[in-house]
Amino acid sequence: MPAGNWKELVSAAERGDLDLMRYHLRLGVDPNYQHPEFLPTPLIEAARYNQPEAVRLLLEFGADPEIKAKLGVETAQSVARLLRHRAVLKVLEAG
Repeated sequence: MPAGNWKELVSAAERGDLDLMRYHLRLGVDPNYQHPEFLPTPLIEAARYNQPEAVRLLLEFGADPEIKAKLGVETAQSVARLLRHRAVLKVLEAG
């Protein structure tokens, strides 16, 4: 994996820390990386924690909203819909 830290990227996405996210993404951390033990992508976690600006940033850096976690059933959009995070859904639907 390129320089940067995937765990820090996920944590920053959960908190909506855009500066730290940009730092890791610019260093080349893959926004679609799924750790084998922690299946959600940074995008799924940003959706789960209702961080629409983090979702937007991840999409700008190439995050794939169709990637599934949890045995292939959970996407960023399904999480946002389940948790009723309307602002996140709006960003995801706009692409």
